Parts: sequence; structure tokens; C-alpha cells
Amino acid sequence: MRVLGIESSCDETGVALYDTEKGLLSHALFSQIEMHAEYGGVVPELASRDHIRKTLPLIDEVLAQAKLSRDEIDAVAYTAGPGLAGALLVGAAIGRSIAWALDKPALAVNHMEGHLLSPLLEEPAPAFPFISLLVSGGHTLLVDVKAVGEYEVLGESVDDAVGEAFDKTAKLLGMPYPGGPYLAAKAEQGTPDRYEFPRPMTNRPGLDFSFSGLKTFAMNTWLDSEQSEQDKADIALAFQTAVVDTLAIKCKRALKHTGHSRLVVAGGVSANKALREKLDAMPGVEVYYPRQQFCSDNGAMIAFAGAVRQQALTMLERPVFSVRPRWPLNELTPP
Repeated sequence: MRVLGIESSCDETGVALYDTEKGLLSHALFSQIEMHAEYGGVVPELASRDHIRKTLPLIDEVLAQAKLSRDEIDAVAYTAGPGLAGALLVGAAIGRSIAWALDKPALAVNHMEGHLLSPLLEEPAPAFPFISLLVSGGHTLLVDVKAVGEYEVLGESVDDAVGEAFDKTAKLLGMPYPGGPYLAAKAEQGTPDRYEFPRPMTNRPGLDFSFSGLKTFAMNTWLDSEQSEQDKADIALAFQTAVVDTLAIKCKRALKHTGHSRLVVAGGVSANKALREKLDAMPGVEVYYPRQQFCSDNGAMIAFAGAVRQQALTMLERPVFSVRPRWPLNELTPP
């Protein structure tokens, strides 16, 4: 079964073709970072308009890469949420329209489930059950994954998502948007142990996170410094180390709580080198990641999640669809 996947939840347009027998056939991605950088963050209306311009050409591109025609698509999967409502509607409208025109099934995919399942595209793929750490610009979740659709959220951020905290801290240090990668690069020039940042919510039981206070701590430390480039690097390192330590501590707790020995890490922040080194060093734990290019939003994870959730559809669905800007993982059910 060949599944066309469309991702348009925020500021990246991703399209891919996944074959349940041959694996990933082709994929293409267009990032809107350059456009939004002028405003220091994502402008929803501009994001939606750009998805309209880019989605169909990207579909043609992945079909050409795979040397297939639209008639050879067996199903269309699209991101239905969570995400920006206008951006989601673009992918949903295009995906549903193609499916209806071809008389093929259309599959509404949860964006976070796409991230959660993306490491299964790799070899070797993690076996169920496992703990999943989902870390991105909009989400920080620890999930007990028993099987596809059987998810229990064990912990989440009570304020800023970890990627959001990276970007905001980078911005207050005067770094370009999106700041996370710039902050991580600057941290490599930092002096270890010059600053000691707190590890929030690690001195109490539970698996929830809080990163807003770390951002404030970084701001106050910056204002009290001479604001040199070395100060900036040292603060970046201290901030990143505190975030990585906090995530690792909570992952260890989740693994101990469930008795699992496998950890899957996905989402944009899963590309962070320091985080990977810290988690890989945990004894007795198998850690899995998506490949670097699939850490951020992409069409491959949506095509794969749609293929996993394929259902036997014997007739066209009614010409009605909706998107869910908020769509918790624990509301999903097995396929």
C-alpha cells in the first residue's frame, strides 16, 4: 500500500510517499524559517498562505522522485492536529480533495503520533513497549507507549515547551530566529561549570516539566554579566546543560516507573547533540531516534503513521472534514 503523507501543521511543508512493502519511497520538505525570521516567530496567516503555494508542487516532486502517478497512490494521510488551525486546514483540504478525486481512503493523522512513530522508520526499529520523550517547539511529553494507539501521557510541561524555552532564551541573548540551534552551537564554546542553573521540578516526585523559570534565570544571569560573547557562550552552556539534565532525570524516572528498557526520543529537540550524548550514556537503556532530517516536522512521519493506521475503507467518506488545533495523544485509540 502506497500512502501519500502531507504535513502542514506549522511552518514547514512536508510531503512523502511510503510503501508498506518497500518503505519510504520519496520525501520533500520546504521550510518557512527564512520568511518568519523577519518577524522573530511564526506568523500563522503567512504560514497558511505559504502552505497553499508549496503543497501541490511538493506532491508533484515526490511523485516524480518515486516515478509514480497520482493514480498509483492507495491512500492519503494528512496532519489533522495539533497545530495552527489555518495551516492544518490547507493540508486537510488538499489531502481530502486528492483522496476523493482518486476514490482512495483519507487518513487524519495526529502530528505528535507522527513524531512518536518516526523512529520506527529506522533500522533497527524499537519494539513495543517503550517510553517516548517528545521534545519540540510546542510540546514536551513523556509517554508510555504500549502499542500503536495505546498511549499514556506520564508527564508534560506545565508552561514552556522545551524547544520554546530554547528559542526564547536564545532570543534574549540576541541570537537569530529560530534560536535553538544557535544556542546549542554557542554552548559548544562555553566554559563548563562557570554558571550553575537549577534543574526545575527534579527535587519533587512526578514526571511533569517546567522550563519557564530557567528562561528567567538565564535572563537575570545575562543582565548581571558583562554581556560579552564569552558570557553568552557560558550562559548558553549552563542553560542547555540544565535542560538536558532535567530531561534525563525525568526519563530515568519514567523508565523505572514502567519497568521499560527502551526509550524513543523524537521531535525537533531530539536533534540536540548534548541531549543525545546524555541519554545514550544511561546504563541498561536502549535509546532510539529518528534520523536528523526527520527530527523536525516532515511528511515521512505522516505517511508512515497513516500507513500504520490504515483502515479498510469500502466507500468514499462524506465530503466533511475538520482539524484539531489541540489533539491530546491520550485521546487516540488503536487502529
